[in-house]
Order: sequence, then structure tokens, then C-alpha cells
Amino acid sequence: MKIRYGILHIAARVSISFALLLVLATLPLAAQSVLTPHDVARIRFVGDAVISPDGTQIAYVLSVPRSPMTEDDGPAWAELHLLGADGMSRAFITGAVNVSAVQWTPDGKSIAFLARRTGDKGNSIYVIPADGGEAKKLAGAETSISGYTFCPHMRHVAYLAQEAVPDARRKLAERGFNQEIYEENLRPVQVWMAELDASGTAGKPHLVDLPGSASAITWSSAGEKIAVALAPTPLTDDDLMSRKIHVFSEEGKILAQFKNPGKLGQFAWSPDGKNIAMISAADLNDPAAGRLMVAPATGGALKDLLPNYEGHVGAIAWQGNDTVMYIGEEGVWTTFAKVSLSGERKTIIPTGGRILDRFTLSRDGLSAAFVSQSDHRPSDVFAMKHGDAEPRRLTDVNPWLAQKKLATQEVVKYKARDGLELEGLLIYPLDASVVFQRWVAREKTAGATISSSSGQELMRYPLILVVHGGPEARYANGWLTNYSNPGQMAAARGFAVFHPNYRGSTGRGVAFSKLSQSDPAGKEFDDCVDAVDHLIAAGLVDKSKVGITGGSYGGYATAWGATFYSDRFAAGVMFVGISDKIAKFGTTDIPQEESLVHALHYPWDNWQKFLERSPIYHAQKNHTPLLILGGMDDPRVHPTQGMMLYRYLKTLNQAPVRWVRYPGEQHGNRRAASRLDYSLRMMQWMEHYLKGPGGAAPPPDVDYTEPKP
Repeated sequence: MKIRYGILHIAARVSISFALLLVLATLPLAAQSVLTPHDVARIRFVGDAVISPDGTQIAYVLSVPRSPMTEDDGPAWAELHLLGADGMSRAFITGAVNVSAVQWTPDGKSIAFLARRTGDKGNSIYVIPADGGEAKKLAGAETSISGYTFCPHMRHVAYLAQEAVPDARRKLAERGFNQEIYEENLRPVQVWMAELDASGTAGKPHLVDLPGSASAITWSSAGEKIAVALAPTPLTDDDLMSRKIHVFSEEGKILAQFKNPGKLGQFAWSPDGKNIAMISAADLNDPAAGRLMVAPATGGALKDLLPNYEGHVGAIAWQGNDTVMYIGEEGVWTTFAKVSLSGERKTIIPTGGRILDRFTLSRDGLSAAFVSQSDHRPSDVFAMKHGDAEPRRLTDVNPWLAQKKLATQEVVKYKARDGLELEGLLIYPLDASVVFQRWVAREKTAGATISSSSGQELMRYPLILVVHGGPEARYANGWLTNYSNPGQMAAARGFAVFHPNYRGSTGRGVAFSKLSQSDPAGKEFDDCVDAVDHLIAAGLVDKSKVGITGGSYGGYATAWGATFYSDRFAAGVMFVGISDKIAKFGTTDIPQEESLVHALHYPWDNWQKFLERSPIYHAQKNHTPLLILGGMDDPRVHPTQGMMLYRYLKTLNQAPVRWVRYPGEQHGNRRAASRLDYSLRMMQWMEHYLKGPGGAAPPPDVDYTEPKP
């Protein structure tokens, strides 16, 4: 007996032996073990990789999670490590430490970083010699330092620190008068300047009087000018939507300011100090900063170096005075390229292969350090020199992952119901990976095109649809598993996991990222349902066993899936998600961002539309068991969003609903214990309703002990 089984792309029918596939599907998974929530809780990540000015060494930050069962609870530690010229990695600052904002001193002899050590009131600036020794405090402040920059000759340091609480107010608070005047009495982040003595220690700082609240600062390597990003106030909304770059002198005189529109990303000086490159939004309504702009440092109009670029620029650095190198986010891939001031572009690393997250260049622009990831490995340090064909891997911060059996991950292209072509990433069920890997290899060798058209099934699997937040974000073809993304955890338990890049996602240019504007829960979420239908038609997914999950805007999608689209989803896990669009506007810390780049309207412009696009409006349609989770201190999506949906569904009592609140957590979990708890509850809920008995909710308590291999 022969049976046709299609997988992914365009029409082509291929026959395959049912008996052979059945045998392959039951093969043992060798001696390797599978990935569990406890494994995910110990994954390490490289945060930043900063190459030395001479290109011979790389300082990097390693994120080391705490063990939730053996250490005091809290966020991951951040350690400082150094890759020397000999290629060996050495631990510099390790243990119970939190290192950030790593950079090399201009002379290349020392590594500077922010940390809070004994006696510090907040983060202070420290330096440690690159050839070893003790870290030395360079400068501190009354409050925590959030950023800093050195003048090229190490005569001065400029740093950012929030304005201190006035003594009179502090003394009143100590007597119990600690009331908060919401969004008033704001303390801006200020710019301070200090002179460095011969030993490299900062003297008494003086305040640089600049308008607004600062968030990023960098000194020109060619002279006595500094560029800083200033927002009108410290409010998150202003930081997102209204930051503008200003250039000022050492004396604090503003020399130039730029009219970069909307959102602002990274910015950098050209080596000769004549130009400033920046990652900016195209206009005020652009959902994401992704255009590569350049302007004279003296001020003037911004020039888009990549006009009509159907991607998003993620990181930049100058290579010489007239060339900017950049990482481009293109669909589910990245590229590494450079563009001249005249617009001539050259690709260095084409799309496909590894995902590049960020990079730094040596002073001559001929050596680079990358933070990079792949579908089977989280972030590590990579390096590349001029003339190399591709980056080379320098670290392996999770060597134990090599002993884990991981499922196949693949790019899927499909069409939405209105014909728009979309793509996403599919992680196959692990017990199907052997089948698919061998079959796909055989068919590609034979010259066949992998298909999604046969519609006949060999074995159908439960599916977890994972919807990203934003919506101005995307899934790249890299490592997709973390505490709130089931990824390889779910694949190991027999789930297919799909990550759609629906309309409104980044990576496909400004026009595509605007397709979801003024249409919340409209075609963008139809795209997600169309992805499910595509996988059902391919014969992979069991239509009756589809779950949905996501955080923030992905949590909104989950709530929509559990109400408006409840007939399509058998389980939902909603994280920091939106349930009432009207109330969300009135309780979020980003109302202007919500209106300018998402809704394009205010609630009072169309109350009915905001109401009808709210999951609570469709609560009576709910028959999907829903697990709701979120931080109790979330300023972005107020915890009342979860509470309202819980109360509506609990009162209706048409399907099980549970609400889990995390004290002290905000818009996403940071502590080790709350992350592990989330992973365990998410997988428990999905297994119970997509593979298990269903019915009443599983027990409210979970077992935190790690199962024995």
C-alpha cells in the first residue's frame, strides 16, 4: 500500500511507503535525551560581543541563569569573559555579578563595564586591564549610571544617570509621606561630565544642562563632540516615539539636532566625525525603527541609504568614513552587508544559514565580532576578518546541548485567504523528525519539490501555534525555545510547533509592517488561522488538537483565539495579553505608541470598533480552556487585562480558565523561579488538553523537581 504525504511548499505529489514511514517513526532516539523545561531553565546566552580596537580580542557578556531549586531566586547573572588573541576564553568577572554596557577604552588596554559593587548606590563605571588584574572603579553617581562614553584621548568621561531624589522629598518619604503623583515629579536621566586624572579616575562631575531625558550617548572618535538621544520626558511613551539625536560640545553647548521621525534605534559617528548614521523609523507611523539613515553631524536632512529596502536594519557600524556595515533582517533570515554614502551596496554574508543578532567592528573595520544563533543552538560569539567567507564560531556556552535530541526546524511558505504570501517556522514533532529528515533528503536528491498539496495523512499531530508580540517583531530561523516559547520542549513531547510571521511583522519592509494597522485582530490573526489550515491540509496537524499561545500582542492573539476563534482552538496559554482594547489604552504606559503605530486612532474616535476588537466582547463564544498568566507589576499590559478576561470566562463557566499571577514581575518574567513555573504550567496545560484527558483543569500545583533521566 502506498500513501502520499506532502510537507511544505508548492504543488508536487510524492508517493512514500506507509510501512517504511511507520518503521522510521518508531525508531529509538539513540542515547540522546530530549529537552525539558528544566533544561531550558539552564540555557546560557551571549548578550554582547565587543571586539577590541585592534581586532585581536573580544569581550563578551554571558547570561547565566540561576538554579531555581538551589540558588536564591532572581534574574540571570551577567558575567564578563574575554576571548584572547590565542582564541582561549577567560573568565574575568563571574559569579553573583551583573555586568552591562561593556566597551573597550579608546587605547584598547582595558575593558570598561557597569556594575553595582559593595558600597555603590547603583551601577558605577569600572575598568579592568585586558591583560588581567583587579577591576577599578572609575566613576559613580548618586543614582545608577545607565550609559557612558569616553573622549578619544581618555581625558573625560560622560555618563547618564537619573536625577537624584531631592533631600526634602526623601526625608518626607522616610516619615511616611511616600505618595506618588502619577506621571508627575518625574526625574529625567541627565548627562554628567567628569575629567579623568592620570590614573584614570574620574574627578568631581558636573551636570550638562540639556533639554529632556537622555537614553544613549556616544563620543565622536574624531573630536570634542558628543551625540546623545533625548526624549521630552522619562515616560516610556516619549522614549519610544519622541527621542531625537542632539550633538553637543564638551562645554554643553548644543551644536546640532536632528528631526529623526518616530522610533529610534542605534546611532554611530563616522570615524572622521563628519556624519552620523542611525537606525530610524521611516515616519511617525512606522511601527519599527529599521531604516538606515545618515546625516551631516552639523545637522540637516536625513538620507535613507537603503530606500525601499524590503527588510529591517538591525545593527550598524562604520567601516571607514564613507561606508556603513549593517545586519539586515530579511524575512526569517539575516544578511550582513555594507552600503556607501552614495548608496552602493555589497553583501558580505547572504541570507540563509546562521542568524546574526548584533556585531561590533575593529577600528580599521576589517575584523568583526558577532552574536549569532542557529535553529539548534542559542547565541554564541562568532568572529570574521576581511576576506573570510563566513564567521567562525569561538564559543560554545551550552556544550551539553550536543547531547540533546532536537527536532527538525523548517521554513514554511503559505498563502493567506486573500492571497498574501506569508512565511513562518515549523518545528516538527521529534518522533516525526527521523521520518521527515530522511524523506526530505531522499526526495530533494531525486529532484522533487516538497509539497503541501497531497492532503493525505500518515500520522497527524497536535499543534501549538506560537504568535509573536509587537506586532512589530518577527521570528527568525534561529533558536526558538525559551521559558514562554514551547519550541523544542513541545517537539520532544510529540507536538508540532508553528511560528507565523503574519502581516504587520518586521523583516519585510515598512509597507508590510503597516498592513495590520487600524485592523487589530483582523487580517493579521486570520493569517495565523490560515497557517493552521495550511498545516492541516499538508496532513501534519490534527484539526481537533490545535493550541495557541503568545505574549503581549501574542497574548492578545491567544485571547482572540479563545473567544472569537474558539471553534478553532482546543487550548490556549495567554501571557501578559490584552483582553479589552478600550481599557488597555487607559492603563498602559504607551498610549501614544498604541495610537500612532498600531490603532492609528484613539478609542473615542470609534468606541464600537475598539470594543468589537476586544476578546471580552466575544467571551460568550468561548469553549477553549484558557490559562492566563502575567506579572502583577506590568506597566505595559496592566494585570487587570488578565483579570477581566478571567472573570468573564469564569462567570460564563463554558470552559476551564485559570489565572496565574507573578508578584514583582512586569511585562515578562525575569526571575528563575517564575520562568520555570511558567514553562511547567504551559506544557502541563497543552498536554492536558491536546494529548491528555481534557475536561476539568489540571491540578493547580506543579511539581518543580527535575525528573531523573
